[in-house]
Amino acid sequence: MTSPHATHRAWLATALRRDVMTCRPGKHKRILFSSLIALSLGAGTSQATDWVTTRSSSPEIVKPAPEQVTLQVQNPPSFAWPRHASYPAQYVVEILPAEGTASTHTVSRNFLLPSSALPPGNYEWRVSPLSTSPDWSNKRPFTIDSNSRTFVVPESSELAATVRAHPRPRQLPASFAQASAWDAAMNSKRRPFLNRLVSEVNLNTTAVASIHDGLWTQPNDSGQYNRIANAAGAVIRQMEAAALLFRLTQERRYLDEAILRGDQLAALNPEGPTSYKAQDQVARMIALVLAKGADFLWLDLDAPRRAHWLSVAAQRLTPIYADLSIAGGRLDQSPMDSHGVEALGYLAATSTLLLDARPEAQAWFNFAVRSYMHIVHVWSGPEGGFANGSAYGQYTTDMQMQLWQPLAEATGVSLFNKPWTAGFSNYFMQFIPPNAPRHVFGDVHESKPDPALLKAYVARQATPAAAWYSNQPGAQENPITLLQAPYPLPADTVAPEAPPNAMLFPSIGWAAMHSDISNAARTSVYFKSSPFGAFNHSHGDQNSLVINSGNKPLLIEAGYQDYYASPLSKSWYRQSRAHNAITFDGGKGQLVAGHYETRYKNGKITAFTHGTDLDYVEGDASAAYSNDLSLARRQVWYSRQNDVVVVLDKLTSATARTFEWNIHALNTLYLYPNGRASIENGTASLCLQSLRPDEEQLSGFSAPNPPLEASQQHAAYVKTSPAMAAEFLIVLDIGCKSVPTSLQPVSGGRLLQIGTQTITLPQ
Repeated sequence: MTSPHATHRAWLATALRRDVMTCRPGKHKRILFSSLIALSLGAGTSQATDWVTTRSSSPEIVKPAPEQVTLQVQNPPSFAWPRHASYPAQYVVEILPAEGTASTHTVSRNFLLPSSALPPGNYEWRVSPLSTSPDWSNKRPFTIDSNSRTFVVPESSELAATVRAHPRPRQLPASFAQASAWDAAMNSKRRPFLNRLVSEVNLNTTAVASIHDGLWTQPNDSGQYNRIANAAGAVIRQMEAAALLFRLTQERRYLDEAILRGDQLAALNPEGPTSYKAQDQVARMIALVLAKGADFLWLDLDAPRRAHWLSVAAQRLTPIYADLSIAGGRLDQSPMDSHGVEALGYLAATSTLLLDARPEAQAWFNFAVRSYMHIVHVWSGPEGGFANGSAYGQYTTDMQMQLWQPLAEATGVSLFNKPWTAGFSNYFMQFIPPNAPRHVFGDVHESKPDPALLKAYVARQATPAAAWYSNQPGAQENPITLLQAPYPLPADTVAPEAPPNAMLFPSIGWAAMHSDISNAARTSVYFKSSPFGAFNHSHGDQNSLVINSGNKPLLIEAGYQDYYASPLSKSWYRQSRAHNAITFDGGKGQLVAGHYETRYKNGKITAFTHGTDLDYVEGDASAAYSNDLSLARRQVWYSRQNDVVVVLDKLTSATARTFEWNIHALNTLYLYPNGRASIENGTASLCLQSLRPDEEQLSGFSAPNPPLEASQQHAAYVKTSPAMAAEFLIVLDIGCKSVPTSLQPVSGGRLLQIGTQTITLPQ
């Protein structure tokens, strides 16, 4: 039974967490994550040692979840913990309600996805290896309330029974009908997409070249890896599109084209240049499309051809399963593997289509499906987001659209209903709003978003914000995914309403603040201080800013990715100096070298407030600078009333440093005396003013420029004298409106007057 003091701590922490996730205009109370952390440290048992904590201390090892006092967005939550020293082992998980009887669950892997929802209330959970002498972990509290969204995944046996009961094609809903049977409303909505697909397939019948193993040599180099992806990808798409068109039209020419392309893919050697070892992405795609094609055309293929396609699909899945099932499931212990998690999704979807058609499929299905539904949110907490950057988040949605629709239809469990997916959709609405000019943070941030793909993904949510976003004008969804989707799409069933003008994603450390998200000419201010650090596709950009306005990038992230982990990427693109962030002593910044260790050289958002006229976010990036800086705190105020951003940096070091505040722009960056600078991009502009100009020199510097892009410009406010402590205080006026600004000392702090608005700054 939880003590009264522990219950109070859990309630208060839950209230704080709810404020974080649901802040609305008019709420000016400052939200302090340090308060939540302090409450967490006081919660649970007083056990001196906890094997779960000890075993998860390495950055690559799975962290316990739910951890400490957290309100769960998903009911039931996914439970995870590192493997015990006695591995291999079975585990007993005990879930203890504050009032009532504990439930126990025995599992053979180090995660638990309960198959029934929990009643609202406060809980604790603990885990032990199954043994006559249990070794229980500390108890970890969590809360389920009416805001927790139910997402139940039945046990594998029940899922498999649902799959078997679904008639072929398993991947298509029962409501799926030939185009000739569409009613007027559906015809109005989907006929344009059908026409697009007809035009595409007709054109590509001759435009897409045949493929065979003789086109490539072994082993693959980086250039051949991409050539295989492009050539095989075109055939894979043509095969699926033609098979779908045959289902919709019953025209024999589309069946013939699907068979032709399927035979080409089935003839590729699973051990050759397109093998899982040589080209993992293409190998898994071939397995899936052969299974999809056989399922689409189940009664229209001759039996030997269908059996051959299914056999090749199974051959290609075999090494994927062998890789992922190492040590009983290597991702259970070390989940931070983007290709591995994606491969697990392909194994789940493809084995679902192969179930009962291939003898190996049952074991693959049991291994992969529930595991994938548990692990899919590896790049954020369960509230949604994507720490690897919005560009790679977009790539992920493309894959998920191809996997999740057949999985949902065949198993009856839609990952589009997972609370994480709703949060992921919110993430795109905030960081890639309509007409956003570039991606944000992480690799390929310099690229332009694909609004058609993002709108399609968001359209699978039945929320007013999703309806608003997905119905924006412009490019429309890939017809292959839309024509397989149930009608109507979820977003088409609700009235549209724009999302909030600011939102925080605490587990990835990203915050977005907009002047008016519903206005196409909005100002967007983005801030990042991420617990993921510079790991994987992330950069050394903790406590950095990006500002767009009027559909134009103003304060940009510099550089470009020529290829992943290239010398250019390491020396410039991923460095703190290439971002609007703090460096010292001539451009030294945050730790970006290494692999897993970068996860612990990270940042965190420590406060966030969203109000009608004023937003506030605070980040602590001290750890990201390794042992070089003892404090790196950035506070950001966005005055929506004035369209002005105020940035205050506090920096300390045990060694005297020359600190730098970096600025990056496209096209035009002008530097003036007295700490002033301006950025222009078409009709958009941004003026910067340092309020400590007597301590700084503003100077430009050069850096590698992306090919085929307007010139990038770079500068920095540089402290003129080395010191062990420094402060930068910069005002950024979007639109260069010359808003009157004054700074006055008061007892215990300072008052910054921006027009008619007053901001209280610390001393």
